[in-house]
Amino acid sequence: MNYELSRLGINDLNAMQQDTLQTVRKGASVVLLSPTGSGKTLAYLLPLLQKLDAVNDNLQALVIVPSRELATQTADVARRLCSELRVAACYGGRAAMEEHQLMRGLRPHLVVATPGRLLDHLQKGNLLPENVSTLVIDEFDKSLELGFREQMQGIISLLPSVRQRILLSATDTDEIPAFVGSRDYIRLNFLDEEESDGRIALRVVKSPEKDKLQTLLRLLCTLGTQKSLVFVGYRESVERVGSFLEQQGVMADIFHGGMEQRDRERALYRFMNSSCNVFVSTDLASRGLDITAIDNIIHYHLPLNQEACTHRNGRTARWDMQGSAYFILGPEEQLPDYIPADEAEPYPLPAKVPPPAKPLWVTLYIGKGKKDKISRGDIVGFLTKQGGLESSQVGRIDVLPHWSYVAVERASASGLLSRIKGLKIKGQKTIYALAGR
Repeated sequence: MNYELSRLGINDLNAMQQDTLQTVRKGASVVLLSPTGSGKTLAYLLPLLQKLDAVNDNLQALVIVPSRELATQTADVARRLCSELRVAACYGGRAAMEEHQLMRGLRPHLVVATPGRLLDHLQKGNLLPENVSTLVIDEFDKSLELGFREQMQGIISLLPSVRQRILLSATDTDEIPAFVGSRDYIRLNFLDEEESDGRIALRVVKSPEKDKLQTLLRLLCTLGTQKSLVFVGYRESVERVGSFLEQQGVMADIFHGGMEQRDRERALYRFMNSSCNVFVSTDLASRGLDITAIDNIIHYHLPLNQEACTHRNGRTARWDMQGSAYFILGPEEQLPDYIPADEAEPYPLPAKVPPPAKPLWVTLYIGKGKKDKISRGDIVGFLTKQGGLESSQVGRIDVLPHWSYVAVERASASGLLSRIKGLKIKGQKTIYALAGR
């Protein structure tokens, strides 16, 4: 089988990926500890896919992840790495029967799933686990927390043939519960806090008021078109902060576990393709989201502990990039003890800040996707030939099963809808709309 690293824009594996590749290939059970953004997904997927038998129609491996977005992103990476293997993503927020029908027709070799949905499919017999020999638990410190533990225990009890376990995280944990199985793990520890911290500038922004909304607004205006991820503590706070920023003219999207899956996806794609500058989220966005080039992490509400802070800050300075983390402190707030005060520099805001900056891109919605045989190449060709755009004016393209999102340069988007209205893409009529503002 062919494994196409080039499809992911990767030419060479880093040291962590090479070590993991060799260890997993030997069949050993592994605990991999490595910073966020270091490439753990590729590190385990490449040797895992190499082990799978494309001729055998049985389900052979399971990957358990804590969030819907990580499930879809991981499955997408696997498909792009090896098109000969059949991969399915299962997660809550959509009908379980739809997934059952999908898997019955697909007969996947690999399933990537969230714990609750995976347990449901196993208990109903929608997935047959007898031939599953490899179990991967991504973000295992999160997946084995009390909220997930009962589900995880139920899943593992239904996997009689697992011989290899691969556990991954950016933070260590005190113990691995006995029900996970195997005491003979090889630990690969690539956590190097000094190297990671050196790429993230820590900054303190003082808010003169307990309600920090105005301070957040002034900070975002100062940061201009940079991509900023704002962390708040509660879903209600996400809604409140997002509504305030929208009223002030900031191009911000919100993200939390109570949102409809399609709304979560739309917000995520807009932030990923840079057609919104600001993403306001609970800690749901602190793990597993593969978003490149986030310039700033803003702690509107302080992280609950050092582990939460590590995962939040890990969204920036990924790979070898640089980033900044801002802590907004109210009149009665102090930096957490685990952040040395001498490492966090004061960041005074200017007396006069510019107005909110508009993103350099907008998102175009196209009502056709993979199920309609639409590809990225089809979209680029349509927008350049029919829409009158240059290829450089078309950015990131995400083709989903039933629709697609395309980043279009804001300066060139004027008049685009009128030029393509009513036109067919690959011989099919559909809807075109700008998603958001």
